Amino acid sequence: MAGFFVANALVAEFMGVKLFSLEKTLGYQPVDWSFLGQSGMSFTLTAGVLLWPVVFVMTDLMNEYFGPRGVRLISYLTAGLIAYGFVMLYFAMGLDPAEFWRTAHIKPGLSPEDAAALRAKVGDYNTAYAVVFGQSLWIIVGSLFAFLISQVVDVAVFHRIKSHTGEGKLWLRATGSTLVSQFLDSFVVVFIALYIGQQLPFVLVLAISIMNYLYKGLVALVMTPVIYWVHNAIDRYLGPEMAAEMKRTAQGGES
Repeated sequence: MAGFFVANALVAEFMGVKLFSLEKTLGYQPVDWSFLGQSGMSFTLTAGVLLWPVVFVMTDLMNEYFGPRGVRLISYLTAGLIAYGFVMLYFAMGLDPAEFWRTAHIKPGLSPEDAAALRAKVGDYNTAYAVVFGQSLWIIVGSLFAFLISQVVDVAVFHRIKSHTGEGKLWLRATGSTLVSQFLDSFVVVFIALYIGQQLPFVLVLAISIMNYLYKGLVALVMTPVIYWVHNAIDRYLGPEMAAEMKRTAQGGES
């Protein structure tokens, strides 16, 4: 579980440099909504949203069986590894590229005209590498802060709900904690990256945050059956006695 959690969070961070249109990807025109006086708003999201729902599910499952200490440990470890990954990427971008590599990545079998057109479109591979992976410092900082804050809040809300509802209503504590934590995540990362980092207008940043949270909230609801499916699979694997004991220990170790 920990390995899958870390892998998904790391890959999601690096994938997140790409922005895409959710509506066009699904074959529809952008919604063109207006929020807070900002027109032309649509679901423009980072590619990392393909993997973050898996991280949400893993967080709730680890919360269920390993408690707050387990989730905090893996969250701090993951944040450290993400920071480490960006540092290594920074050094990689500073390496002097081999000259033949700059333009050599052309599929074999292309005509000279098509190869020349592709080179003209892509340009220098070293520059493209730096543009794609060279995220700004504020995006990195915002992403790490948002990740840590959302994880800590998720843990607290999950166990607060469970303390009132008991073992039942897994959907309520899993979905409820995700909705609260992703509300903070959506606003923290956008405000740090766009408002502080790029100094975009406050109202525009707020509108973008709302659009992102609408998507994440919908995904949280859709993923609820997946949590039940994986939860039941883990219970069968552990056996009823061990599963019950792990849950009792997790609920008791809230500090």
